[in-house]
Amino acid sequence: MLSFMIKVGINGYGTIGRRIAHAVSLQPDMTVIGIVKTKPDYISRIASNTFNIFINDLKNKEDFNNRGIKVKGTLEDLAGDVDIMIDSTPEGVGEKNKQLYDENNIKAIFQGGEKSTVGESSFNAYSNFNESVNKRFVRVVSCNTTGLARTLFPIYNRFGIKHVDATLIRRATDPNDSKKGPINSIEPSLKIPSHHAPDLKTVISGINIDTVAIKVPTTLMHVHVVKAQLKEKASREEVVEEWNKYHRVLRVYGKEGLSSTAQIMDAAREMQSNRSDLYEIALWDESVSLSGDTLSYIQAVHQESDVIPENVDAIRAMFNLEDKEKSIEMTDKSLGIGRRNI
Repeated sequence: MLSFMIKVGINGYGTIGRRIAHAVSLQPDMTVIGIVKTKPDYISRIASNTFNIFINDLKNKEDFNNRGIKVKGTLEDLAGDVDIMIDSTPEGVGEKNKQLYDENNIKAIFQGGEKSTVGESSFNAYSNFNESVNKRFVRVVSCNTTGLARTLFPIYNRFGIKHVDATLIRRATDPNDSKKGPINSIEPSLKIPSHHAPDLKTVISGINIDTVAIKVPTTLMHVHVVKAQLKEKASREEVVEEWNKYHRVLRVYGKEGLSSTAQIMDAAREMQSNRSDLYEIALWDESVSLSGDTLSYIQAVHQESDVIPENVDAIRAMFNLEDKEKSIEMTDKSLGIGRRNI
C-alpha cells in the first residue's frame, strides 16, 4: 500500500465535481491539486478562493483574467501534475478526455453518464470495491444505480435475490439548472428495462433486475419503488437489521413528518451538512414490508451527492491505499455519514 498523498485533479466543476473536490479535500491521504473550469462564472469565482483554477482552453484565459480570476494553467498542465483525474464533465466528454489521461500516464475516474466500457471496471463501494483495486480507469455508476446498489447489495449478500422489479421516479434536472426538465409534464422512458438495470449488473453481476424510469418535474431527489423476490426466507426485522449494518442507508420515518422528498431535504438542511447534501440513501421505514418471499420498499436518492463517497473510495481502491472496510470507514467519518439520525 502507498504511504504518500495522492494528487487529485478535478476536470469539470459542476454539480458533482465541486462536491468531489470538497470531499477529497477532507481526506488525510489525498489532496486536490486543481480544478478545471470552462467559464469564468460565479462558480469559478467562489472556487478560486479554495482551489487552483485550470482552464480547458487557453483562448479562455483572457476572459478569466478580465474577471479577476487567476488561472494556474490548462487541463494539459493539470494532467501532468496529478496522480489521478476525476472526470466529472458532461456525459460523453469523459470518454474523449481519456486519451489525454492515457498520454500523461495517470489514472482517471469517470462518472455514470459515460458508457461502462470507458473503464476497466464500474464501481460501488459496498458491492464490488475489490474489482477496482490497482485499476487505471474506473467508472463510478450513476446516482440512481448507486442508490439501487446501496440498498439491494445488503439483501443480495445476506438472503440472495431471485428477481427485482424497480420503478425509478426521476427528478427532471438539478436545482441550479434552469434550462432543462419537463414542465407540467411527466415523461416515461419508453425503453423497458431502462438503462439502470444493465448498469446495476456492472457492480452486482449476478442480480436479475428489471427497471422502469419516469421523469417528473421536480429538482429535489429521485424516488425508487423496489420489489425484490428473496431466495432465502427472511422477516422484516431481519431485513432491517441487515440494512442497519450499512451507514450509507438511512432509515427515515413518515410518521415524524418526513413523508416527502421536500421534507427529507429540509431535514438535511437542519442537520447543517455541507450544501445540505444527503450522501445516504433515505429509505422510508413504513414502506418496508414482506409478502411471502417478496420484499417491498421505497427510497429517495439525493442525486447531487450520493455518488460522492464512492468517488473517494474508488481513489483508494485504485491506489490500493486501504481495504474496503477501512476506506468506507474513513470516507464516512470525514463526511459525517453514520452520525446523523433523521
